[in-house]
Amino acid sequence: MHLSIIIPALNEAGNIVNTLAPLQAMRRRGAEVILVDGGSTDGTPARARPWLDRIVTSEPGRAKQMNAGAALANGDTLLFLHADSLLPADGDEWIDRAFDDPRVGWGRFDVAISGTHFVFPVIAWFMNQRSRLTGIATGDQGIFVSREAFARIGGFPDQPLMEDIGICLRLRAHWPRPVFIDSKIVTSGRRWEKHGVWRTILLMWWLRFNYHCGASPESIHRAYHGK
Repeated sequence: MHLSIIIPALNEAGNIVNTLAPLQAMRRRGAEVILVDGGSTDGTPARARPWLDRIVTSEPGRAKQMNAGAALANGDTLLFLHADSLLPADGDEWIDRAFDDPRVGWGRFDVAISGTHFVFPVIAWFMNQRSRLTGIATGDQGIFVSREAFARIGGFPDQPLMEDIGICLRLRAHWPRPVFIDSKIVTSGRRWEKHGVWRTILLMWWLRFNYHCGASPESIHRAYHGK
């Protein structure tokens, strides 16, 4: 297996080296690391460059950025990693073992949330259990997919929000049960801390409910940003 790790970023200069440093051992084992920058103005590409195999420039928007990275990736397996998330040191080996089963098309990791708020472990537990019940993953959980499966479903839907749910629905139509890897990606709790933990929880539940009820990704994007 040849793994390509694709990281969409926009103004992540303060986090990006912490994200990329643990991936260097994987690069030595043959993984490719691609950063897709959405037009950063804080020097993110310059800070990231020594830690990467390739930098790609794209229009902003995670779906656009991840599709752009996938189009140029060399790997036969694609892992999409958020710029504020830390992959387990043996994450590539977990993915390799998952694809020992030829029936596997995609999967995700469990997630933990960094930060001091007492509710973060509870949020992460519910995220992981909800994913197991529904077969839907969030981008924080490090969605990985075979190149063949990614091409078959047309990649991420070109929408400004909920692109992670969108691709999972596409994948689930062909591979109903993703691989659930117990080893945890650690993602930043900064979004919850910045906007308020309880407010963010309620907002995300409301947005996901509206998305499943048929609301457009554009209207959900406006609501997410308070517009």
